[in-house]
Amino acid sequence: MCKTVPFDPEPVSPGTLAPLKNPLFRSIWLANQISNLGWLMQTVAISWLMATISTSNVMVALVQASATLPAFFLSIFAGAIADNFSRRSVMLFGRCLIAAAFISMTLLLALGVVDPWIILALSFLAGCGVAFNDPAWQASVGDLVDRADVPAAVTLISVGFNTIRSIGPALGGILVASLGPMIALALAAIGSLAPLWVIWRSKWPTRSLSLPREPMRTAIYDGLRFAAMSSDIKASISRGTLLGVAGIALLALLPLVVRDQLGKGPIAYGILMAGFGGGAVLAGICNSFFRRILSQERLIMIACLACSTCSACLALTQSISVAVLALAVGGAGWVTAWSGLGVSIQLASPRWVVGRSLSIYYAFTYGGIAAGSWLWGAVAENFSLAMAMGGSAGALLLVAGTGFFLPIRGSQESDLDSLEKFNVPELALELKPRSGPIVVKIEYRVPEQNAKAFLGLMPERRRAQSRAGARYWNLQRDLQEPSHWIETYRTPTWNDYLRLNYRLTTADTELDERLLHLLEENILPQLTLSIERSSAPGRKAEQPRPFVSHP
Repeated sequence: MCKTVPFDPEPVSPGTLAPLKNPLFRSIWLANQISNLGWLMQTVAISWLMATISTSNVMVALVQASATLPAFFLSIFAGAIADNFSRRSVMLFGRCLIAAAFISMTLLLALGVVDPWIILALSFLAGCGVAFNDPAWQASVGDLVDRADVPAAVTLISVGFNTIRSIGPALGGILVASLGPMIALALAAIGSLAPLWVIWRSKWPTRSLSLPREPMRTAIYDGLRFAAMSSDIKASISRGTLLGVAGIALLALLPLVVRDQLGKGPIAYGILMAGFGGGAVLAGICNSFFRRILSQERLIMIACLACSTCSACLALTQSISVAVLALAVGGAGWVTAWSGLGVSIQLASPRWVVGRSLSIYYAFTYGGIAAGSWLWGAVAENFSLAMAMGGSAGALLLVAGTGFFLPIRGSQESDLDSLEKFNVPELALELKPRSGPIVVKIEYRVPEQNAKAFLGLMPERRRAQSRAGARYWNLQRDLQEPSHWIETYRTPTWNDYLRLNYRLTTADTELDERLLHLLEENILPQLTLSIERSSAPGRKAEQPRPFVSHP
């Protein structure tokens, strides 16, 4: 459907279930399903509890916002931590926050403390746990399974959650209706301990750090810069944010649809959520097949249309049967769209920055979900529920159309994993790791007939170096000797220069080979490394700058 993106089917793993052959991935995945079951039961419990103790539609919709808003504020910070520290430890910390929130919520309800703002605060705490856990868990997928199985693993995570979505809400509705919300919250608290136990007992191979950890500020800056320079990541983030804003009305306003439009109770709410989850499961099972016959862009556009159809039906129907069918269609679109966007982020990010790429994605998409929850809740309160759902349907049509301007590629053309091999140059001066700024100058000799081809490759060279950490990159041509070209860039410290070179990929080395073929015969590029020193008055004399030249 998108004219700007030709169909290029990406490598497909043996099937959606292939990653479950990995025992570590399987054990964590299964533990997450137990926790997800509890999460969905508590979502039903607190959503229905909020609908009964508050007359404000906005407060009901804010239950979704309170759980997702922390990701907007914390995910980028959490992603930098996940890339610089043990992802297993970050997952444990996030899971501890989730368990603490659920246990506190259960105890307060048992003591009769029921206040809308306390519910939102504890839901916010649980969301903080998710903000730390999710980037670390998703970034660990590449550590646990082969790269070819990453799309299937990401899909399995979505399918697993949505499989439980077909059971958890119905079970939560039955428990709330028969035994009260406290029992559902107690079971959720117990379920949140399962992944804590499994992660605590599990160990898995991780990427070794050749250099000291980056300072947090630098790590966040590098992650933001990489995302800003990747068209695939920018497109996925933009589409995910818009999808979150437009589509969250399906879930945020569903309690109001059940209570006000259908005139039913918590059991009906659970049944409708089960319909949503059932459609998601079916779409997840068929995901590998669909990815073989359709481009990723086309799949995401169809998924947005499915969610729009669901919102439109919910705006008009008063039949629970029609609502269940509509939510099955919406659930299928929901899991297809989100898993496709998640796969795009994973495949567009090398291992050294994948946690930060995912965290930036989560920050914007969860921020979109939180904003959408408030927006559609406000529309429902100030106008009507039908107008809110209809508005969501129209907005989702617009999101589907953004594929013509922000296309999602279905595959990556090269391996983005870092080589992590670099011969450190010998220096005439001894530098500390934080010495800097470092100025890098590379001189080329290019025959006149190759100048145009050389210039054509340098933008690609600039992107490669800048994504890895180069700053203030520029290219100069000698006016007196036109065959003499000079590439320069800076890094803040010596450690940053080393990190840049350890991050270069196979594709980057292939680019170097292409450049070499354009140079004058037998004249290799000349590398010069310098360190900047201030000449401002009143400062102590500095040592002479190191000057190192390598062929």
